[in-house]
Amino acid sequence: MKEHCHELLDEEQAVEASRLLKAISDPTRIRILHMLSQEECPVGHIAEALGMSQSAVSHQLSYLRSLKLVKYRRDGNMFYYTYEDEHVIAILRQVLEHISH
Repeated sequence: MKEHCHELLDEEQAVEASRLLKAISDPTRIRILHMLSQEECPVGHIAEALGMSQSAVSHQLSYLRSLKLVKYRRDGNMFYYTYEDEHVIAILRQVLEHISH
């Protein structure tokens, strides 16, 4: 009988991978991450560009921030967001390149 050697993911790794893929499977979050991969943006700019309310954008950014995919800096009463995880941006770029073929 042939012996198989497989490196198995443990349950925690599988759950974390699923959580990340779920986060980047939403069209709105993909659009937000794509914008932030190009430049740091205030919430109002993202909302205007996507035709969404600031509240809806803030909700999505909060979700992405909880997964450490985006980060922000505060300047007075303005919050400027950018991506935090280069790996996720690389995945997003690969997916966008794939669908453009």
